[in-house]
Amino acid sequence: MKIIIAPDSFKDSLSAIDVADAIALGLADVWPDAQLVKCPMADGGEGTVEAILAACDGEWRSTEVQGPLASVVQARWGWLPQSHTAIIEMAEASGLQLVALDQRDACSSSTYGTGQLIGAALDAGAQRIILAIGGSATNDGGAGAMQALGVRLLDFQGQTLSQGGLALNALARIDLQGMDPRLSQVRFEIAADVDNPLCGLHGASAIFGPQKGASPEQVQHLDQALGHFADHCAQVLGKDLRDEPGSGAAGGLGFAAKAFLNAQFRPGVEVVAELIGLAEALRGADLVITGEGRFDAQTLRGKTPFGVARIAKQYGVPVIVIAGTLGDGYEQMYKHGVDAAFALPSGPMSLAQACANAPQLLRERAGDIARVWRLAVRNS
Repeated sequence: MKIIIAPDSFKDSLSAIDVADAIALGLADVWPDAQLVKCPMADGGEGTVEAILAACDGEWRSTEVQGPLASVVQARWGWLPQSHTAIIEMAEASGLQLVALDQRDACSSSTYGTGQLIGAALDAGAQRIILAIGGSATNDGGAGAMQALGVRLLDFQGQTLSQGGLALNALARIDLQGMDPRLSQVRFEIAADVDNPLCGLHGASAIFGPQKGASPEQVQHLDQALGHFADHCAQVLGKDLRDEPGSGAAGGLGFAAKAFLNAQFRPGVEVVAELIGLAEALRGADLVITGEGRFDAQTLRGKTPFGVARIAKQYGVPVIVIAGTLGDGYEQMYKHGVDAAFALPSGPMSLAQACANAPQLLRERAGDIARVWRLAVRNS
């Protein structure tokens, strides 16, 4: 019996590696002779670099950069020396977790630090850069990142714009002469689970601005600013990508990466699965167990269980999900390769209790699944 264990992290509780370890313990308790293959996963958000480095024998690197609100932060990123590939989680430099709830400011937060991380990867000799762009605190259309890479954004007086999305309303000219020439020699990929456009009712400002501190009035101003930025980018670059799926990811960093870096947009779970060799691991497997903190209709937008189920379906391998909670619409996943789903709590408990006891709960649920699965195998 070969079982693939391919979960995402449980946010605010366990990393994907820890989740996989706990599930493996539960399976081994009941089925000690089963072949257990751990493939910790991610979908472009928090934990993406960790999952890739764990599977690919990569190394952590650290660079001091500007945080989303200008304070200095120490940002980690991943390096795969054999392929000269850098994996950057923009949340390390420009993430929401770096900003206290009462200090969130979608109008002035900047992706400048993410651009600095890209610069560090270029200095290391990167030939491929994967940008995992989940969890941003920013809404600047990626303008800050481009400024860090040498793009000049100027107002009507020829002065450099202040950082932040709202400042883009004053943009009069984009100067590309100082843009780092090494960027044209690098293959960029965006790893994300968001397909929103840059502007409009489903754009970066309207959908994600409020969680980053934007009021309804500020959402309107930010949306106008991003549209103004896109107008100027279209004039300078000769292409208008504001309506491309994923341009609204990470407050518009997806737009800048596509427009200035010719980045290829890929579902984050697809990128991670490719790098860790999930498809190869699935050959000859009898079962896959995946999971995430909250399993609901949003999982269909490209989150880890959805991606794992799609790949497993190609090999005819059944998929079981263990989740912290089962939310509205999770049943839709039964049409997309998931065969069964189980919630973590064994009874009424608070979120804090569930997080604190997550390793043991995962072990117990995995053990329950093993008992049922082993019985089914015996009776088949």
